[in-house]
Amino acid sequence: MPSWSVYLLRCGDGSLYTGIATDVSRRVAEHREGEIGAKYLRGRGPLDLIFQQEIGDRSLAAKIEHRVKRFPKEYKEDLGRLPGRIEELLQQISLQSD
Repeated sequence: MPSWSVYLLRCGDGSLYTGIATDVSRRVAEHREGEIGAKYLRGRGPLDLIFQQEIGDRSLAAKIEHRVKRFPKEYKEDLGRLPGRIEELLQQISLQSD
């Protein structure tokens, strides 16, 4: 069973994009090529990978993706700079699941 990761891309216009994938480098390449990448990213290049974290199963990765997408941009920026941020988020989600 493949392991899922959550990732953040910085777009050329300064916006951030959050996604999940089993192979982040492949998915980023797909986004850059534009054919099968997310519509949001078309015309917003260049795209820079600023954060990725292996999460595990798809369900948990999707929960984290959903949560991160709702965060303010400053918090998303911190995910890449502050290693403890993602662990805090994982702990919050696991506590809510109990």
